[in-house]
Amino acid sequence: MAQIGVQASTIKSKFTELGTFETLKKVSDLGYHAIEISQVPMTPENVADMRRAQDELGLRMAALSASLTPQMGGTESLTTTFDKIVADCKALDTTMVRIGMLPFEAMGSLDLVVDFAGRADEAAKALAAEGIDLYYHNHHVEFAKFDGRFMLDVIADTAPDLGMEIDVHWAHRGGQDPVATLAQHAGRVKLVHLKDYRIGTMPPAVMEMIAAGDFAGVMGAFKDVVQFAEVGQGTLDWPAIVEQALTSGAEYLFVEQDDTYGRDPFESLAMSRDHLVSLGYSHLF
Repeated sequence: MAQIGVQASTIKSKFTELGTFETLKKVSDLGYHAIEISQVPMTPENVADMRRAQDELGLRMAALSASLTPQMGGTESLTTTFDKIVADCKALDTTMVRIGMLPFEAMGSLDLVVDFAGRADEAAKALAAEGIDLYYHNHHVEFAKFDGRFMLDVIADTAPDLGMEIDVHWAHRGGQDPVATLAQHAGRVKLVHLKDYRIGTMPPAVMEMIAAGDFAGVMGAFKDVVQFAEVGQGTLDWPAIVEQALTSGAEYLFVEQDDTYGRDPFESLAMSRDHLVSLGYSHLF
């Protein structure tokens, strides 16, 4: 049965503040029993704490994250530390790895997207030989078009061995219907990200910016009214999204929020959980 879990990037600061095991314990205490690891250093100590949380708390490390090539200066990647990533998966009994973002250098042309997708497909084949599936997570940029085709469709068609991790917020922000996007990739969507989409209000400081003639600051605040939100605190149709995700074959649906705007992220995770439970999905936790 599918399971609702947490995307670790939502609480990435807590791993540093509280330590890995204590952070995972708080996730478990909130009633989540699966987590996708992202933006947490995969040091031997952290991997050991993840294993401990899995064994002692029943909190499954459902998926790990890896870039195709090193990003941000020497980080682990499928092309440079493949054996280390495989070893981490095996240490945690994890059979899913996801690429969290299209590299910026691959966004500039159709040829670059095709090249990335081809190399990602080769990585997917190599992981499959180790019993591990590779998935690709979208943002909004993949709904830009080259020659009339969405970037995401180019990636999906060029990399048939690559699964899809559909982020419904970013699909909506990219101008698409999240339900239709999930349906389009049915059978390849084993992982889904759940986060809401909210239009906020202009902050009070805008009046001071106007008085000071800081029109660049005003325009920045204007753009920032497009926000991430707790599930149920925005405008997305959650019953339709969750039902289509399940129909499309999702095994894990991870609650994620890129920014909680000053609210404690554990509180945000609790709010999202409560809303999903109120919709009748308690059996997925």
